[in-house]
This record gives sequence, C-alpha cells and structure tokens, in this order.
Amino acid sequence: MKASTILLVDDEDELRRSVAQSLDLSGFTVRDFASGGRALDFVSQGFNGVVITDIRMPGMDGMTLMSRIRDVDPDIPVILTTGHGDVQLAVRAMREGAYDFIEKPFTPQHLADMAGRAMDRRRLVLENRELRAVAGKRDDIEARLPGRTAVMVDLRYRIRAVAATDADVLIIGETGAGKEVVARALHDISQRAMKPFIVINCAALPEALIESELFGHEAGAFPGALRARFGKFEHARGGTVLLDEIGSMPFELQAKLLRVIQDRSITRLGSNEAVPLDVRFIATSKADLEGEAAAGRFRADLLYRLNVVTLRVPALKARLEDVPLLFLHLVDEACARYRRDKIEVPPSVIADIARRDWPGNVRELRNAADRFVLGLAHETGEEAADDTEKTLAERVSGYERKLIERALTAHNGSLKPVYESLGIGRKTLYEKMQKYGLDRHDHAADEKPY
Repeated sequence: MKASTILLVDDEDELRRSVAQSLDLSGFTVRDFASGGRALDFVSQGFNGVVITDIRMPGMDGMTLMSRIRDVDPDIPVILTTGHGDVQLAVRAMREGAYDFIEKPFTPQHLADMAGRAMDRRRLVLENRELRAVAGKRDDIEARLPGRTAVMVDLRYRIRAVAATDADVLIIGETGAGKEVVARALHDISQRAMKPFIVINCAALPEALIESELFGHEAGAFPGALRARFGKFEHARGGTVLLDEIGSMPFELQAKLLRVIQDRSITRLGSNEAVPLDVRFIATSKADLEGEAAAGRFRADLLYRLNVVTLRVPALKARLEDVPLLFLHLVDEACARYRRDKIEVPPSVIADIARRDWPGNVRELRNAADRFVLGLAHETGEEAADDTEKTLAERVSGYERKLIERALTAHNGSLKPVYESLGIGRKTLYEKMQKYGLDRHDHAADEKPY
C-alpha cells in the first residue's frame, strides 16, 4: 500500500489529523491539506492514488475540487465526505463522477475499506492504460461490469489477465448475473476482437440437425442437403465460440465437442477431410459442472478441457454494496435506450433498491430500472398483492414504516437528518420508531465513530 498515496483534504485541522493517522495505521501513505488548491499540485494523469475530500469547505469546496481533478484525469477516484447527511447531494456527486460518498461520523474501518477498493481501481486503471497503449484499443470493462466490491474488482482483473491469452474459459454464475457480458468482454479486448463472436445456445440446438448446425455438411450428406454449408464452428474461424449453458448439451454430442477442442479441427458431415479450426472456446453454465460430472450427466474429460480458466460471476447477493450505483448505471442506460432525458432517482427509491433481494440478479435489476424510466410502478407484484389483503390503516402504517426505515438507512442511523428530511419533530420520530420497533443502531456501523 505504501506505493500508493491518499490526498486528504479537510479544513477542520483536528479531524483531518485524526483521519490521516487512522489511514496511516491502516497501511496507507497520506498527504493531508487544509485546502483543495494545495492538493491539486499533486494531481496528474500518472497520479497513483485517490483523493478524499470534505464537501463543505471555504474557498474551493469538495465538488469544485472534484471537477478540477476530473479535468486533469477523470479516472482518479474521489471520495467525498460531509457532515450534512445530504443524500441528494451524494447521488448528484456520484452522477458527476465521485467514486463514493461517506457521511460523518464514519468509522475508521469503513473509510479504510472504501479507500482500499478505490486504490485497487486506480491501480487497475493505470495498468490497463499501459496495456491499451500497447494494444491500441479502448478498454471499457468497468463500464460493462460496474461495481466497487472486492469480488467485482477481482473479476475485472482476471478478465483483463485472461483476455490477452487464447486459453479456453469456463464462466460460472447464476441466471441473470452477466455471464454473456463477461464472455463478450473477453472477446472484445482480445487479439480476436475483429473476428466473429459466435453464440451457440446449447439448450436450443435442433436435435435433428445439431451436427450439421455445428460442424457443417457437404452437398448430398443427407436428404435435403443440396449444397455444402459451413457450420457455426467454421463461421467463427479466427474468433470466439461461446457455448452458452454447456451443461444442456446432449451427452452424445459432448464426446464430439471434446475432440474438436482437443484437435482444433472439424470434419463436415459427408466428408472425411479434417478442417483446421482457429477458435477460442468460452463456455457458460449456471450449474455446478463438477457436480454434474460426478453424477454422470456431464463428461468429466470435457469439463477439464473447458476449465483451463474458470471465472465466477458473483450474484447480486454477494455484492449488495454495488446495487445502488449499478441501478443508477442501468437507469442511465435505459434513458438512452428509450430516448428519454436523464432522470433523477429519488433517495427513497435508491434506499428501497438497496434493501431488496434480487434473485434474478442484474437482469431483474435492469428490468426494474426500465420500469422506473418508463414511469411504471416501482413496487413488485408481490408487494402489491399483499397490500390488497390489508386494511387502509395497515397499508398507511406499512408505508410510514417503510419511509422511516429508508430514511434511517440513507442517513446511516443518524436521527437529525431523518426527522428533518421527513418533516417531523424529534419526539414524533421517536414515538413512531417505538411504535414500529425500529432501532437506529440497526442502520448504523457498530464501530466507534470519529
């Protein structure tokens, strides 16, 4: 960590020294400044580090400092701190390029973890700039696979490391997690990017013509074969073949696929001549193929040929911290897709999104973003169905409880911004929290704050 630097900016001397000391104890090299102008002297395109700055400062405030930093290099992570608990300002800051936002009082560990993830991101940016300079191409992996959690940083790192090789790859992940996005990213930043990317849905191959679809055939190979035809493998020459949901491939065909992967050649139906095949194979599966192989439903030898490298795409439940920012990203995508002006997402919606389970993963979250942009109901069908069975008083109470919970979550359990944002008094908030059994400590960090 000592090779990277944190530029810490805060006009409160005592707090700044305390934060700098805690970050130093966490293994970071820290330079602290009372004003943004002095910190800018250390910012450059090659700056190896991150910036942590207060928002509310005399002279140059944190938002202005962030804007000036982005003018120099938009990929320098900027973490904003504030004592005002303004969630709307947090959303605006993230939209304008802030890496993250943290409200005072915060715990030393929370800030150190956030800074560590930002350091990892900056390190990867600098490394990939060097790679792009060599390859002469743009790397947009982070735009395709956004996320600041350790699992996503690691996944992007592994994609970049593997893409430059011709190693076959097995991608494992739940339905909707983004396996095909990973596969396309591997192809697009590889040396094969200008060649075909052929997707084969192994679960939808026509049983009667499956071999012809994959391997091709010569004229007269079977009734109706009036002329020779290239199969999908030959169409992918020089490029990449994606075997989507490989676990669904018929067991009998798996032996023939194994031979193709081993020999990198195919033989068309009706021919005895082997055709050399220059392709890279990427396979995806939502099932545990090792378990399938142990049960005799998938060939173990094919598995070992395919999983030269295995990439695991995390489910959303494994990276819940990414959900709010990912939702904002998907909303922006939906606005562009439906030709709508950019939409501001209310803090209450973001808080609700962050609290939900997403069993359908990114695909389900994308659908929610689409519905939000199209002005359709944000609540799920299940919630709506539950409400129809409740009395009016129960519905009002349930809605009131949700609003308070969301506000507590958005303000990290800090009560003053909660009752101010809800437009009620402190006593009223206490009474309602007692009524609904809410505890602010359930929405705040456990460690002792600054």
